[in-house]
Formats: sequence, structure tokens, C-alpha cells
Amino acid sequence: MDNLALADERRGAQRHSLMLRAAKVLAPTGEFVCSVREVSATGLRLRFYHAQPLDPFLLLELGNGERYPLEVVWRRDDLLGARFGEPIDVSDFMAEPSPFERRKLRVRLNRGALLTSGGRDYRARLLDLSQQGARIELGSQIDPLATVRLEVPGMPLRFGHVRWRDGFAHGLFFDHALRLDEFARHVFALTQGTAPDPAGAPERRYA
Repeated sequence: MDNLALADERRGAQRHSLMLRAAKVLAPTGEFVCSVREVSATGLRLRFYHAQPLDPFLLLELGNGERYPLEVVWRRDDLLGARFGEPIDVSDFMAEPSPFERRKLRVRLNRGALLTSGGRDYRARLLDLSQQGARIELGSQIDPLATVRLEVPGMPLRFGHVRWRDGFAHGLFFDHALRLDEFARHVFALTQGTAPDPAGAPERRYA
């Protein structure tokens, strides 16, 4: 039994299993998507789908924006055990209350991309990414509901449509959502310098 589990038992803290609760860890080196496997009032167990951040202190962020300071206690393979800075309300943690409509976890990015719609390629900036969609910024405006293809080095082509537009910012909804492990690995490639940035790629028109 690991040190975190022993500590939890000594404190009488009840542990709850959250098999695939998506979360992200904020570290000086970037944002890392993970899943919360177990949580108690005093600590939790995280699973990563790529190399772990090695910082001893991390900040966990849930989909509702709530953040929890963490101190790493142990690491083993793709798992990490950490204790909270202070005891938490496990019910609130599991419910993720929010005054806004619940949505998938998003990761902030700033990557060059190519967007294709209506036979035309546009240079774009990928501003954030979730399992189900993305927010991009263009130098042009595309009509809501228009079908699109999004090309970002470090992740496979994504197909979908424009769900909303605010000025030159556009919200995309993918036809097929990314699995959590795919999402985590793509974010890692995009944020840790393992994927090229096509910001200088030319905009093209097709007849």
C-alpha cells in the first residue's frame, strides 16, 4: 500500500474512486491533462498519459475552474499521489458545481493552425482545445454552422462545424470527440515543444 493511502487511513479519510474524471495540472512548464483516479479529503491519485511534470508542488484545475494546491508525495509509472494544501470538501470536488453550463475540460494554447472551409484555407491561431472542440481566431469571419477541417501539427485532422462566432474568434465543435488519453497526449505534444508551429504557412485559395 502506498504512503498516501496509509496516510489517508490514519486520518480516517474516506477515499472515493473517480475512474476517468478529467482534470489538468498547472506547472511552471505548462498545462498537463490527467485523470483523477481516487480522491479523499486529504489527497488524491492522478493518472498521466505521458511524461509527468516533475515539480514537487502543482496546481490542480477541474473543469469548473476550481483550483487545488497539491504537494506530490509519490510517483509510480503513470500514477502520482499528492496531498492537498488543506482538507477539501469531497462532495463539492466530485460534483464540480458551477453557475455556468457544464462543459468539457479546456486547455489554453497559442498555436498556429490551418482551417479549411468552403474550399479555402485560412491561417488561424488555436487558442484552446477540449475533447469536443476548439476556439480559434482568424483574420476572416466564417458563418456559424459552416463545416470545417482543422489541421494542427501534433494532432490528427479534426472535422466539425462552427458553433459560434464572436468577432474573429470562432468556436468549433468536432464531429468525433477525442478520447481522454488522446487529448492528453496531443496537448503534451503541442505544449512541450514536440510539435512544429505552422504559423508561417501561407493562406491558400482553391478554385
